Amino acid sequence: MSESIEDLKAQLAAAEAAAKAAEAEAARAKAEALRLQLEAAGTPAAGAPAAEAPAAAPASSPAPSGELSAFATQIQGAYSWDVPAVTIGTLIDGGARVPGVTAKMPLPMFNRHLLVAGATGTGKTRTLQLLAEGLSANGSSVLLCDVKGDLTGLAEPGVSSEKLLSRTAANGQDWASSQFPIELLSLGGADSQFPGVPVRAQISDFGPILLARALSLNTTQEQALQLIFAWADAQALELVDLPDLRAVISFLTSDEGKDELATIGGVSKATAGVILRALTALESQGGGQFFGAPGFDTADLMRMDSTGRGIISLLGVGDISSRPALVSAVIMFLLSNLFSTLPEVGDVERPKLVFFFDEAHLLFADATKEFERQVVQTVRLIRSKGVGVVFVTQTPKDIPSDVLAQLGSRIQHGLRASTPDDFKKLKATVQTFPKTSLELDEVLTTLGTGEAVVTVLDPKGNPTPVTPVGIWAPASVMGPASADTVARINQSSVIMGRYRDAVNPDSAEEKLERRTAEAQAAREEALAQKEAAKEAERAAKEAEKAAAKEDAARQKEMEKLRRQVEKQQEKEEAARQRAAERRTRQVENVLGSVLRTAGREITRSIFGTRKR
Repeated sequence: MSESIEDLKAQLAAAEAAAKAAEAEAARAKAEALRLQLEAAGTPAAGAPAAEAPAAAPASSPAPSGELSAFATQIQGAYSWDVPAVTIGTLIDGGARVPGVTAKMPLPMFNRHLLVAGATGTGKTRTLQLLAEGLSANGSSVLLCDVKGDLTGLAEPGVSSEKLLSRTAANGQDWASSQFPIELLSLGGADSQFPGVPVRAQISDFGPILLARALSLNTTQEQALQLIFAWADAQALELVDLPDLRAVISFLTSDEGKDELATIGGVSKATAGVILRALTALESQGGGQFFGAPGFDTADLMRMDSTGRGIISLLGVGDISSRPALVSAVIMFLLSNLFSTLPEVGDVERPKLVFFFDEAHLLFADATKEFERQVVQTVRLIRSKGVGVVFVTQTPKDIPSDVLAQLGSRIQHGLRASTPDDFKKLKATVQTFPKTSLELDEVLTTLGTGEAVVTVLDPKGNPTPVTPVGIWAPASVMGPASADTVARINQSSVIMGRYRDAVNPDSAEEKLERRTAEAQAAREEALAQKEAAKEAERAAKEAEKAAAKEDAARQKEMEKLRRQVEKQQEKEEAARQRAAERRTRQVENVLGSVLRTAGREITRSIFGTRKR
């Protein structure tokens, strides 16, 4: 118990010291802000030298005044380059801002990718906004996931305030309001809270691996889906939207298609049923609006306005936590599509496009090994296409180690250490940074909102020293733009006309409907022919039977006639015999009479008894 009390006392002392340091830093920041305001008004502060003239360009920092510490000198030297860069923030040394000593990221190193991490509420969103502004100002296009629509403020110039000026003065930031060219995108255009250019993809282009991710399928089900895709491709059945895929699966599990199902690797009806149910769930998440035609051309993400600034595309995804698999699969599809269509450019002075993966931990939640492999391969190779990727999450441990190894630069906002799990994450986070003399675990847990620890790759590809900074303020509105601005952006979009209206081309669903109808018609015709054949056979049998009956009747009649003839003949013969007999008897009688008469005559003549 005594050891616990001692530990508590030590923690209390540390907390009190940190509070005092924070109070001192706040006081110094306020004093510095007041000093700069006086200097801006042309009145040097008491005891302070006259300030240098402010830089003409916005987002610049004045040269440091006074003697720098060894650490500040090291940081100043580490970030002294002659290449274009995006300023991230002002050095915090000993709890105080050091105006003029800034951490920045070289534009060419955005192709080596970046991790932005930190607990909720530590200022990650504003850091993303700052980076997007810097990239756009240097001619690079940006794609940002906008969960709540609070990044639309990029389209409006920021509004000055006492709080903002105090912050920028403390950082030595020569802040000036500005607005940036943005394009509003929406997954299928279904999210009424974030209207924009509909982003769609045909299922065939999306592919079975990414679709399996969007459907949250396991490895076995993913392999079954690959077989179904292969069969549809072999049958020239284009999979454009979810009804097309449902039609294919329903066909294969029907009596008509069961033989086909048996030829594609033995996909079970149970697995096919799981996929069908997953399609229904995906539709409820807005997948029905995303999958379809016309498909979005990723070349439209890489555009500039008339002033040479890169277009910032804001992809409205709504509540990403309600459909993380779909959103992460969509982002990976866009990235993979760029990888497959862009030419190799090697190392470039500035990236063509920078992707921001917000809530990146959801990208890998329950992901299959094949999906992770695809992500790793894409992130590793896409830098040669002039595309950079920024993963945004809470801690580096949310990212698989194979992916984390590809992220050469880090901006880590504050972390909380309230539970044993938090301490484990904190320790793991510290281990992902280069070696430093800073007590990094203590620094990370004492960072305030809008502060971060930075290390980036310098133009030679070497990591810079770990640097605590106060993040610079964005030049645009830090929040949602007005409804009028959003409407104006959509009305003036040069690509809205190409994607606004969905089309339903002749694809698998329609072809299978025709195939089924033709098969049904063929079955009905065959059945009709069979019935006709049966009827003909029945008629033939009836005719044969009737003919036999008729023949029998004819035979019977002929037999009757024959018997009648025979009887008549017999009668005639009997009559002839009787007639012959009568004639014979008559002859005999006549002959007998003659003979008798002749005999008497002879006898009389002989015996003289003849009368005279």
